[in-house]
Amino acid sequence: MTTKPNHIQPALLQELSDSFRLHGLISPELYARYRIKRGLRNADGTGVLVGATRLGNVHGYLLNEGEREPIEGRLTYRGYNVYDLIRGLEREDRFGFEEVGYLLMCGALPDRRQLTAFQQMIGQERALPNNFTEDMIMRAPSRDIMNKLAGATLALYSYDDDPDTTTVENILRQGISLMAKFPVIISHAYQAKRRYFDGASMFLHVPDPTRSTAENILHLVRPDGQYTDDEAKLLDRCLILHAEHGGGNNSSFTVRVTSSSGTDTYSAIAAAVSSLKGPRHGGANLRVVRQFDEIQANVADWTDEDEVAAYLRKILDGVAGDGSGLIYGMGHAIYTLSDPRAVALKRAARPLAERKGLAAEMDLLELVERLTPGLLRERKGIDQPMCANVDMYSGFVYQMLGLPRSLYTPLFATARIVGWIAHRLEEVATGGKILRPAYKPLSKTAPYLDLDER
Repeated sequence: MTTKPNHIQPALLQELSDSFRLHGLISPELYARYRIKRGLRNADGTGVLVGATRLGNVHGYLLNEGEREPIEGRLTYRGYNVYDLIRGLEREDRFGFEEVGYLLMCGALPDRRQLTAFQQMIGQERALPNNFTEDMIMRAPSRDIMNKLAGATLALYSYDDDPDTTTVENILRQGISLMAKFPVIISHAYQAKRRYFDGASMFLHVPDPTRSTAENILHLVRPDGQYTDDEAKLLDRCLILHAEHGGGNNSSFTVRVTSSSGTDTYSAIAAAVSSLKGPRHGGANLRVVRQFDEIQANVADWTDEDEVAAYLRKILDGVAGDGSGLIYGMGHAIYTLSDPRAVALKRAARPLAERKGLAAEMDLLELVERLTPGLLRERKGIDQPMCANVDMYSGFVYQMLGLPRSLYTPLFATARIVGWIAHRLEEVATGGKILRPAYKPLSKTAPYLDLDER
């Protein structure tokens, strides 16, 4: 890839940056003085209540006389415990992401006829518009697939005969189409990245309308298009566990904010993709994988608790890892004793890890999960329950499936699209007001000076 020369002069850029730092920074003390709820969080860590939803419920603690009381985590989709949904699918040995998409977007679990019709609709919508891959993906390939996914989502607006109508029917039509196309977009964007940035060959497979979302992802990404049933079922469970997480998570709230303005579906979903890209949100699983690469490289005996603990202390002290002092994959804003997504994913991943000869790697993950709370008490005086979050195991699952790291966050988006569409439907149909929180103005009145007098 060749790029145009950058005409922004470094010296001038530094001057502009210094000006911002001098005039634009806000002291943290001011947030406390004006009781500003940074991150839309209350002082006790709970979220500021800004809306209502029937979609997902994230339950991780009880409030007992103003104090947090830790409990086992519980995640429900429209009232259904996610554990029950997965156990039901396991009993019948079938794929379930499409069924969960129906539940979230349409409000109830489908019967057999409804599910079959929904799956057929998704299959028919998988193919991208004619020449879309060539014109929108190959002509401007991206190093980061999330950026290309956001751009491609916006571009689909131009291929829609009715892009702006915000009825429930039209949003559902657009949502089903995006749900179907996301696996194809991310796989083609990945192949373009391989060709133009990695110096590797492209393998552009055609999506199969008869296969599930998980099967299509593995078929589209792998050079030979082959996969096993247990690989596809594990990926399906991962998609289900990432499909929804309440209205307060950053990307779903982004959908709510943009949808409240009356904008179109493609703009709202592209904004959510951009939000999810951030390392504090959907990009977190990459940090976990990189950190475990380092642990594996620097710990000789992965089964030696003392040796593993010694290296984790170095990470917490900031002398190992990325210097942040954080053990990635541990802790959550809401969950205390357990993250149900991590629990379910760990249980689903273990059989395949055993079959693939990766049990030692998974044992190391579980050992770090077990050791971290005690080390945090010892090193940082943090004496509160801390569980592994879903990022601890999702990256390992993708790695075990041979999926490239550049696709980890796009896979998250491919799952969360059903939650995003459901939140958009709810906001447009029942929200009624544009979301517009207040910000405290801090600038003082200043007299205007003519240019030569400044």
